[in-house]
Amino acid sequence: MASLQSLKVLLIDDNQHMRAITSAILQSAGMKRVLEAPDGAAALEMLRDHEVDLVIVDFNMFPLDGVEFTRLVRNSPDSANPYLPIIMMTGHSEKHRVMEARDAGVTEFVVKPITAKAILDRIGAVILKPRPFVKTDGYFGPCRRRTDSANYRGPMRRANDPKPEAVQAEGDSSAA
Repeated sequence: MASLQSLKVLLIDDNQHMRAITSAILQSAGMKRVLEAPDGAAALEMLRDHEVDLVIVDFNMFPLDGVEFTRLVRNSPDSANPYLPIIMMTGHSEKHRVMEARDAGVTEFVVKPITAKAILDRIGAVILKPRPFVKTDGYFGPCRRRTDSANYRGPMRRANDPKPEAVQAEGDSSAA
């Protein structure tokens, strides 16, 4: 990924040592334009003054944690870029925390202790395989579906989804 050098990354973590480790990983991969913020509130201020291509944010911070930061980036009327790729990193990988981050609109998730491979894999995913954004009454962010199953027979989720009967009729030769 030679184009990584053109990325401007905002790194948000209340632990200065974690910021230093993550920043070193990013810089060793060629990303020299790394901004740092100690919490979500400071990061929101930085987003007003700096255009960034990607955010890497910690889950647990005070006064504004990574989940609330993500919600504000996605849904605030004065958000600088609601489509900004956001990678959440945390030492708390319990399913309910992953779901909370996902439901806030996080693009990717990485568990601490981080590795260069894990960070670069997530960055590659947001750059090379961007997911479309979805807006509903209760959610705005990247599509939470990771795969589409041809065998799914449950309720329609979108107005343009094929009706289950139509899918079955197309795939079932005994229907004729």
